[in-house]
Amino acid sequence: MTSPHHKAENRPRPAHAGGAMRSEFAIIEKYFAPLTQGDPRAFGLKDDAAVLRPSPGMDLIVTTDGMVSGVHFLPGDPPEDIARKLLRVNLSDLAAKGGEPLSYVLTCAWPRDISLKWIERFAQGLKADQLQFGLHLIGGDTMATDGPLTLSLTAFGHAPENQMIRRGGARAGDLVCVSGAIGDGAAGLRVARGDAIEIDGADREYLIRRYRLPEPRLGLGRALRGAARACADVSDGVLADAVHIGAASGVRLVLQAAAIPISTPARRTGLHRIELITGGDDYELLFTLEADAEEDLSKMSEETDTALSVIGRVEAVKGAEPGACLIDEEGREIKIANTGYQHF
Repeated sequence: MTSPHHKAENRPRPAHAGGAMRSEFAIIEKYFAPLTQGDPRAFGLKDDAAVLRPSPGMDLIVTTDGMVSGVHFLPGDPPEDIARKLLRVNLSDLAAKGGEPLSYVLTCAWPRDISLKWIERFAQGLKADQLQFGLHLIGGDTMATDGPLTLSLTAFGHAPENQMIRRGGARAGDLVCVSGAIGDGAAGLRVARGDAIEIDGADREYLIRRYRLPEPRLGLGRALRGAARACADVSDGVLADAVHIGAASGVRLVLQAAAIPISTPARRTGLHRIELITGGDDYELLFTLEADAEEDLSKMSEETDTALSVIGRVEAVKGAEPGACLIDEEGREIKIANTGYQHF
């Protein structure tokens, strides 16, 4: 979303259903420039770049996530929800780092037949979450595509110097903990796409909302600074993201399947626990704490109003690859072909 003086003018322009033909710059000015109001570093999207200046004593944190129609969301999902999910999955990454949100840049590849009304609703969704989470759009790009709707967002945050929480700090003996409930995202997707799952209307609405609108655990992320040894958000599945922490830390996270919290609505779907554990799209925080920190965990749960559960332990690697495994109540490893969602 840059200045028109920098862009070539000989590219084909998309004709938008539900509105007159519009240039990308008119779309930016009408729907996206207003999202910068209140942040002078964006220059109203009238320049080719924005300016970021970290506050004294703070480290700048940068994270990027993209979403593609049919892969990360359903084509019929409401535009507002798609926008909010795009922003929230990036805020979830900031939360896992102990970061505070500052601003973001956005790149949109719109299908040529997309309507202006759809884009307007998308921008309204971004506006709603900007107000809720306290950040602004400061730049990006927009273009037409013959492929599916493709969106990418880069979020900027900050944390006190040297206090960003990394994946690679887990140590043998640590507790493995998770926030909230696991499996709501996977169950919500199954319900939203119309799979034959018999649950009542309240459970259905709850699960679909959890799939479409994850809750970034920013308050918990702040509380974990200086306490968590390692942290990641649960995007690919709690076991898959435990593998990422274990690999980065050179240890093995041993998760107890029965200890992983599953919500009542997710259980009522009848989906197998393993499917819920490996489904992904939960955007809860998975983290490790020192072995004697269970009292601290209880206090942290109360202070952040977030359910927190101990779901396993970290072990030293003994003749095995660093990563993670899932065990049953007898301590036997549960063999799983796919630990979580994979793009390739």
